[in-house]
Amino acid sequence: MASSSEAASRAERVLSLALARPPTLGTGRLVCVDGPSGSGKTTLATALARRSRDVRVVHTDAMYDGWDGLPRIGDQLAALLGPLAAGDPGCYRRYDWHAGRYAEKVVVPPAPVLVVEGVGAWVPALAGLVTVLVWVEAPAPVRLARAVGRDGPAYEERLQQWARDEEDHFARTGARDRADLVLRAGDKP
Repeated sequence: MASSSEAASRAERVLSLALARPPTLGTGRLVCVDGPSGSGKTTLATALARRSRDVRVVHTDAMYDGWDGLPRIGDQLAALLGPLAAGDPGCYRRYDWHAGRYAEKVVVPPAPVLVVEGVGAWVPALAGLVTVLVWVEAPAPVRLARAVGRDGPAYEERLQQWARDEEDHFARTGARDRADLVLRAGDKP
């Protein structure tokens, strides 16, 4: 995990790049923070939100319809981002992981900077709305240890399947190759 000063430096770099570019999401900017599970995406998104009150963060973890939901993340992102691009509030259905079903709709009003963070945050169909795409990565053993530490050892088998699903997803989308910034665990900000 990045130190708080490293995360803050990385967040400043990302935010500076986003603000230097013209708006792409209506009058706002869209920063997608993508990469494999356990790589540090949430840490970066949290640091971005701490940099400015103009930053709103949405986590893709709240959008998947369970462990098999990654292939359908584009539908949720389209429902969220399409209206925001037109200057209207967007929404997504929040998945209740404990109940195993979708719960309420979450309305997201337009913001100067929207950060969509999580596996599958960037999808090719919505690339024209993205101001900055950040890819965050770490070695596989580090990522698995972080994910097991976060979700618990009972989920290790599911997390390993999720890692295979991520690989398939990333091979189809090419997110890493399209990234404006690639941040690796242990790299300097």
